[in-house]
Amino acid sequence: MKRQETELVKEQAHILIGKKLQGSQGRNCDEKRWPGVLRTMDVRGRIIAGTVLLAGAVVTGIFGMMIQEETLQEVNSYITSVIYKEEALENSPKIALTFDDGPHPYYTEQLLDGLKERGAKASFFVLGKQAQAYPELIKRMQDEGHLVGNHTYNHIQLGQGNREEFKEELIQTSEVLTELTGEETQYVRPPYGSWDKSFETELMMFPVLWTVDPMDWCSDDVSGIVQRVTKKTRENSIILMHDEYKSSVTAALQIVDILQEQGYEFVTVDEILFD
Repeated sequence: MKRQETELVKEQAHILIGKKLQGSQGRNCDEKRWPGVLRTMDVRGRIIAGTVLLAGAVVTGIFGMMIQEETLQEVNSYITSVIYKEEALENSPKIALTFDDGPHPYYTEQLLDGLKERGAKASFFVLGKQAQAYPELIKRMQDEGHLVGNHTYNHIQLGQGNREEFKEELIQTSEVLTELTGEETQYVRPPYGSWDKSFETELMMFPVLWTVDPMDWCSDDVSGIVQRVTKKTRENSIILMHDEYKSSVTAALQIVDILQEQGYEFVTVDEILFD
């Protein structure tokens, strides 16, 4: 278990114990009256009263031990349930939801809201020109634990005669992202999947392609997009979508709901590639 979760378990356990013991060991508001009462009794009365008090103390002690035993059982049950939940999460099949061509000033914000509400992570391969136009969205992606990658500056496709132009767009976009995030950009989604492996050593960037493509960019049929993704997705799938269309964002959040219900965990794409 992670350290933060362990501390949470301890805190909850202490609260639970405290509530139980407070009821069994609370202060008796009449306890100060007993010395005075005993002084007014004769010897026989004091003996009887003492016997009663001793018996009460024994019963209270036994009852307290029972309460503590019950409390320990509840705490043990609570800790066990937390551990099982953690193990279940660690064993969940992982998939990566990725988005190209953003950020969009409206739809990307909607998407980020929905992902945050669902506790899902995603990877955003952004255009340099869009990142410059909407820097606050890039910063939010990073702050909320998503991966931010390079998708060139103007969505240029690598061809036989434009290698240097393509390379310059990657460099320009990486500079924009580094300025916004304070981190080097390691991952690139080459438009249309066109790539030159020599860039990997020249630019120290790793290409990220995909395994599931619902073609959401050419359809506004939300149910069709959802069906194509949920039918094809398997453990370690990398899903390609776009966050510049309303239909794509609506479909993406429905996809998250359906696949989370099936036990999938949405992670950033680097976890799929290297874990």
